[in-house]
Amino acid sequence: MEALFSNFANFDLRMVVMWAIGGILIYLAIKKDMEPTLLLPLGFGAILVNLPMSGAIGEEGVLTVLFNAGIANELFPLLLFIGIGAMIDFGPLLSNPKLMIFGAAAQFGIFFTLCMASMFFDLNDAASIAIIGAADGPTSIAVAIALGSKYLGAIMVAAYSYMALVPVIQPPVIKLLTTKKERMIRMPYKPANVSKRTRILFPIITTVVTGMFAPEAVALVGFLMFGNLIRECGVLNSLSETAQKVLANLVTIFLGITIASKMHYTDFLTPDTLLILGLGLVAFIVDTAGGVLFAKFLNLFLKNKINPMIGAAGISAFPMSGRIVHKLGLEADPQNFLLMHSIGVNVSGQIASVIAGGLILNFFL
Repeated sequence: MEALFSNFANFDLRMVVMWAIGGILIYLAIKKDMEPTLLLPLGFGAILVNLPMSGAIGEEGVLTVLFNAGIANELFPLLLFIGIGAMIDFGPLLSNPKLMIFGAAAQFGIFFTLCMASMFFDLNDAASIAIIGAADGPTSIAVAIALGSKYLGAIMVAAYSYMALVPVIQPPVIKLLTTKKERMIRMPYKPANVSKRTRILFPIITTVVTGMFAPEAVALVGFLMFGNLIRECGVLNSLSETAQKVLANLVTIFLGITIASKMHYTDFLTPDTLLILGLGLVAFIVDTAGGVLFAKFLNLFLKNKINPMIGAAGISAFPMSGRIVHKLGLEADPQNFLLMHSIGVNVSGQIASVIAGGLILNFFL
């Protein structure tokens, strides 16, 4: 009987805090439907690793084995990129290539946050924290692992939590920086016929060009574009569907519960974690503001004005951000349909965020 209750001696009140954090993540996943495929395993994993003498972690623990097999070598994030690439339709972007510039402008938050984070953390950790602003969980994971950041758990929680909270974070920032008149600007959509050849060549050329200028981004961009090539080639439809659904969901589950192995209370409940969460929020806000302000700047020189809200869709939270911009456009004017423009910008943000992650690796590896 004494042996049965002996583990209670290893109990720490900080474990209860982590159970509460795990419970909140599970609540957001189930009740609020916020990134449930990731937040639910992440929340349950946080409880799992914060039980006294948990057998899920340690040298022989299954989560440690999974971490070494799938995250320490960046395998899970890269496999997830194949699924994401298979989900993305680059058609709206290819029919209006100038939208790519907004994806680049909306990455300003990464470099702004890097400057701020470098005042509190080592440079590699600061760079890993800054990439939260990419609004792209797999990129955040890949960069943090490659740079050897010791704050992987906090970075992951921040990146995916803020992605899930994009519908809460972005609208107030957009409304603060735009007038109702600007939000009512209509942008007629004139779709261009994008040939199958163009759709097939685009992922190949993008990978080659990226590799020439940012070789450290080849794996990130290459796996994303490979997934898109599977989608567009037309001869691998069943494989494309598998990548979009089965592969992406399965890897996300493993990713979430495995990342939780880095959420042990001894590492997670620190002032640094709160600071990382704060910096991550700053990165998201500055990204959104950067895209909107850049669009407003362009309007100073354009005869046919663009709706500055589409600049906010340049973050990589695909497709949530594009849908948010479309919804705000309809709120201002029920006949203002911005979806195709905002999704085009959103897709460009997906590419730009991966390239930004590669540039960070080029600079700091």
